[in-house]
Amino acid sequence: MRILITAVRGKTGSALAERLASRDDIELRGGSSDPRLVDARGVVPVDFSWDRPDRWPAASADVDAVFVVVPLRADAPALVASYLATTPPTTHVVLLSERDPERSGTQGWSARVEHSVRTSGRSWTLLRPGWFMQVMSDPRFLRDEIAGGRFGFPHPGASVAWIDTRDIAEVAELALLDRRHVGRTYELSGPESFPPARVAKILSEAMDRPVSYVEPGDGEALDGTSGFERELTALTYERVRDGHFAVVTDAVPRLTGKPARSLQAFIAEAAAAGVWETA
Repeated sequence: MRILITAVRGKTGSALAERLASRDDIELRGGSSDPRLVDARGVVPVDFSWDRPDRWPAASADVDAVFVVVPLRADAPALVASYLATTPPTTHVVLLSERDPERSGTQGWSARVEHSVRTSGRSWTLLRPGWFMQVMSDPRFLRDEIAGGRFGFPHPGASVAWIDTRDIAEVAELALLDRRHVGRTYELSGPESFPPARVAKILSEAMDRPVSYVEPGDGEALDGTSGFERELTALTYERVRDGHFAVVTDAVPRLTGKPARSLQAFIAEAAAAGVWETA
């Protein structure tokens, strides 16, 4: 079986590749705008960029299934539709979407991406996860702030059911390999929902030093963003405030047969690995 992951170096793509690469029954292709950077064992690097549609047919030639990570750009609905038209008609599509897509971006941006998949003529499975735990350990997001003793997150009264990308990857593996998941939409979450002050306390306990919760000021949470990304981020935080990411679902344990990884376990593991150690 041939499977393509469109963003194999991303948080979920890399976790999924780790699961699939060791299987003898799978030829795994890892898409990247710079294939030279794809060095995971068992992954065949392929040139895949949303900006180079002329390369799409080669990346997807003879694939049986594709894991599509949506590009965070306003034209994503049209791009995904155009890309899927280049895949073999028998390709099964597993889409990494998001919670409550109707409220995402201009005119339901994520909902329009999902519509592109549903109307592609390919079989499909939709995954709608909440916030990734891995943003806390990623230097592009919250890692350095947490290392400095601060956990900044908008809306102190709002809870989030954080999910580990490894659980998303496990569900994605099932959806790619088992046709019983065709036509299904799965809402994915961690096992418990936490307000940000509680997250800071869990971080403090695991790191054995204080991490304070600080509510970002107006606009501070959007620093470093602009254009569509800024609009999307602002709307996402509004959805956090309204409780859309607080909902706990049973999809992960029901599908995998195992409890979803807890935030406490993720933070303890990351702390033990020295993720937030300062120089």
